[in-house]
Amino acid sequence: MQIVKIINQTSPAQQPIQAVYCDTFFGRLRGLMFRKSISKYEGLLMVQPRADRVDSAIHMFFMNFDIAVVWMDSKLRVVDVQYAKRWRPAYAPSAPAKYVLETHPERLNDFHLGDQLVLLS
Repeated sequence: MQIVKIINQTSPAQQPIQAVYCDTFFGRLRGLMFRKSISKYEGLLMVQPRADRVDSAIHMFFMNFDIAVVWMDSKLRVVDVQYAKRWRPAYAPSAPAKYVLETHPERLNDFHLGDQLVLLS
């Protein structure tokens, strides 16, 4: 399991997010399902084969908590940010996205449209 540090270069947070890097179909399908909680400093970064609105959509079935979702294009620029409620059918970005970050809902305001993010191993 690869862990990456996600840093917002445009508006840096006090503490970056430590995210599990997930680029497999089954890893993306499972996402954070069945977990009991997520800490304020962790997340899951799902990487799609290509930037797309449909492929980067998420579902919230079998989720035990709400999350903040940050969608990014292939250059790691934020293209959408949404608060996702548990047990809702689906959320999709307003623009094509290659990267999807699922994290604690308190981190929602740490990201805005157009922010430039960086991944560090």
